[in-house]
Amino acid sequence: MENKEIIFIETEFIRLQDLLKFSGMTDTGGQAKYLIQDGYVMVNGEVCTMRGKKLRSGDSVTLDNKTLEVRNY
Repeated sequence: MENKEIIFIETEFIRLQDLLKFSGMTDTGGQAKYLIQDGYVMVNGEVCTMRGKKLRSGDSVTLDNKTLEVRNY
């Protein structure tokens, strides 16, 4: 069963690596970098290897059966 969490941002976008760190899905930016580059992270249902990918309201990120949905305040 998938675990989903809403992450609210005040800016227009957040970069994928920063979202993983901000949400607590990874402990460090370095850990996020390796998980993304090794293909463990999905953005909107597709594997994404671009750690600088800009995520906007409505985008979803999945790692280890946990999904984050980005929304603006």
